[in-house]
Amino acid sequence: MMKEAFITGVGNTAFGRHEGLGAIDLMAQAAQQSLDSARLRRADIDGVLCGYATTLPHLMLSTLFCERFSLQPRYAHSLQVGGASGAAMLMLARELVRSGRCRNVLVVAGENRLSGQTRDSSIQTLAQVGDADFEVPNGASVPAYYALMASQYMHETGVTESDLAEFAVLMRDNARRHPDAHLTSPISHDDVLASKPICSPLKLLDCCPISDGAMAIVVSADRPEQATVRMAGAGQAHLHQHLTAMQDVMQCGAAVAAAQAFQEAGLRRADIDYLAIYDSFTITLVMLLEELGFAPRAGAAARLRHGDFSPEGELPLNTHGGLLSFGHCGVAGGMAHVVEAYRQLTGQAGDRQISARRHALVHADGGVMSSHVSLILSREN
Repeated sequence: MMKEAFITGVGNTAFGRHEGLGAIDLMAQAAQQSLDSARLRRADIDGVLCGYATTLPHLMLSTLFCERFSLQPRYAHSLQVGGASGAAMLMLARELVRSGRCRNVLVVAGENRLSGQTRDSSIQTLAQVGDADFEVPNGASVPAYYALMASQYMHETGVTESDLAEFAVLMRDNARRHPDAHLTSPISHDDVLASKPICSPLKLLDCCPISDGAMAIVVSADRPEQATVRMAGAGQAHLHQHLTAMQDVMQCGAAVAAAQAFQEAGLRRADIDYLAIYDSFTITLVMLLEELGFAPRAGAAARLRHGDFSPEGELPLNTHGGLLSFGHCGVAGGMAHVVEAYRQLTGQAGDRQISARRHALVHADGGVMSSHVSLILSREN
């Protein structure tokens, strides 16, 4: 019989600009905080999973981090599936713990993408997710890929630019309650619609910022004495890599990954009472909410306006502010959704704590809705 896996500790730096700190420095700060949270020593960690960093493209980043952080694990691995990397690492950590291979796995990622990389370099690096023969040579950027997908989705469903703007405002309102968020200045619906065009239909405030920062999470075999969060289910799906190979904007793979997670957890969609959904762009969030079945097609904004996704609503969504406002520093940006879900489930969210919740769905995607990972977290006590 497979063992259970629990999240026992989390840690993070603030997101924003950290002049003079490199990827390893930021990762170390978050990692130490996660160990303190889990009440573990470095010697207790026997597995390390590390996300990639575009500012430190080392071939052996996981073991480099272990050397710098004084860890000697029995298992170490670096992983990259774009924005889904954090959730994929957690899924792997769960399997390592459930199989008995490891007892305490440190999952860590971070980078100084804002202070350690020029804007042009970042744009060029990220654009490589495109097809090397048919997309990259035409000068497309990641916002351009998502804008093309958004145009198709909006044409087929009737989702509007005004609908997208609603989510930018919600994420900013949520981020204003978090002391570590990158963007906290208030914005209005009109501000979003009037912001600088980036690639039609996406405007500046439809896009996440580039940040410095790091996140770390400990996954353990032993049930902690404090509030317990079990990794109840997980699933992945990879239906395409490039935008030009996408078969159907209505079925990108999110629903497939989530179905696996629900089956493993023995839960239904109706059991979920907190949502942690990847939001690199407003269109990402809308498409994922609707494909995952938490809103009908073209109905996500209506649920938001009804208050369902607010901190006081039926399904609180990204109460830390998501990538759109908490910030995005690569792999750690997606991990922030898990850290916030853990804190909400365990009552450790401080001034932004919502009413008691039992089951959270985390969903992350990488590339252009290319790699999908769903996790279900359940509070046990």
